[in-house]
Amino acid sequence: ENREDMLSSKSNRLTEALEEANKLFSGVSCAREAALDAQFLVLASNLGKEKANELRSEMTAFDSLAFAEDLLTFMGINRIEVEENDSDSEGTSGGYLPSNAWHKLGEETEKYFRRAPSFHYMLGSFKSDPPVPRQRIERQKKATGGEEKRAMPAQLKKMEESHQEATEKEVERILGLLQTHFKNDPDTPISFFDLVIDPNSFARTVENIFHVSFIIRDGFARLKLDDDKLPIIEPSKDKAGGEDDRSNGARNQVVISLNHQEWK
Repeated sequence: ENREDMLSSKSNRLTEALEEANKLFSGVSCAREAALDAQFLVLASNLGKEKANELRSEMTAFDSLAFAEDLLTFMGINRIEVEENDSDSEGTSGGYLPSNAWHKLGEETEKYFRRAPSFHYMLGSFKSDPPVPRQRIERQKKATGGEEKRAMPAQLKKMEESHQEATEKEVERILGLLQTHFKNDPDTPISFFDLVIDPNSFARTVENIFHVSFIIRDGFARLKLDDDKLPIIEPSKDKAGGEDDRSNGARNQVVISLNHQEWK
């Protein structure tokens, strides 16, 4: 209703209407009120656009021809020595530029550009010659006989078997020592640490604990605690009993912490 008044440059009615709408929007509680607010926003945007178009600025438009003319004058164009009978130069600005015209323009425009200094090699630039191709060395092809293919897997298999056999033999040896001790003196259990600790080698001690763990796992021996709460080891009564304990799950996992200082 007050369109003309709001479009006036001397009136602040549009700003006042926007401030009032902001206050009313804080009390919006239903969809109809929100729709009315959106409709007002569209109207206010259109009025603001029309009001902005009516603004007048005093800025002058960029004239490329006048700029070119001023640029030629700055570069020192000479308009005296011009051929008057040159028909091609009619309607254009005649004359010629001195030899240092572009150099003069470059010195002036250099002030307005921040450029990194050019890089110069002390011993000249690198040569761009392509690299010399290397002579390809032909490798001798290996024979594809069936016997050589079977040689390497056979060796690996043999190494794995020898390592496993060595571990089994060591476990059997320790078990034989344990059984021999209890056969000679069945009423005296042996201390676990007396059995596994090698006074001269910490690494050998760790290996002994590792091998004894197989004996415990397979049920050939069991660990107990004596009156001083120290572990003792004794062989099982028979192999059948060990298998029954293993099948019934009556086993405990034991973690032993033994560092070099404790071993000493």
